[in-house]
Amino acid sequence: MKIYDISRELFSTPVYPGDPSPKLEKVRQMALGDMCNLSGFYTGCHSATHVDAPLHFIDDGKAIDEMPLEPFLGPCRVVSAEGILTGVNIDALHPQKGERILFHGGAFLSQSAAFALGDAGVILVGTDQQSVAPAGDESAPHIELLSREIILLEGLFLDHVPDGRYILCAMPLKLHELEASPVRAVLWEE
Repeated sequence: MKIYDISRELFSTPVYPGDPSPKLEKVRQMALGDMCNLSGFYTGCHSATHVDAPLHFIDDGKAIDEMPLEPFLGPCRVVSAEGILTGVNIDALHPQKGERILFHGGAFLSQSAAFALGDAGVILVGTDQQSVAPAGDESAPHIELLSREIILLEGLFLDHVPDGRYILCAMPLKLHELEASPVRAVLWEE
């Protein structure tokens, strides 16, 4: 079985403009004579590879710890795309109800693309970009997808993954009342 790590490293990945930068603290170090190594860290919820919950753009939306776990694990499709996708582009992919779709190659979703994905019944949308939405139009695609409780998996590393069908596992941390969570995302071939 071939496993692809599709996560970005937390401390070296550039952050979205305006987001907090992850920070690491070495509390204890064996190299300095301590009996063990012990570290702490601080990060924004949207750093590196992460998932957005509805609460990110929907004021009374579900927080990450309220989301069912099923969308984060299961069959998915990796698709190459670039530029700002429209509903016509999405319709040409023939998305299916219950499907998870990961885009790689620099694609962003317009509001019409988000509508088409939601209308098809997709349960998770992923991207290798820092956001599913293009700069300057962040709200509309997020609101369209998150209002339907479609999980957004952002900041993926898909450079080494061929288009095709896989099994996805991208479980969020159990973070009470927060709008997003970092994840360790992996794919394996079906």
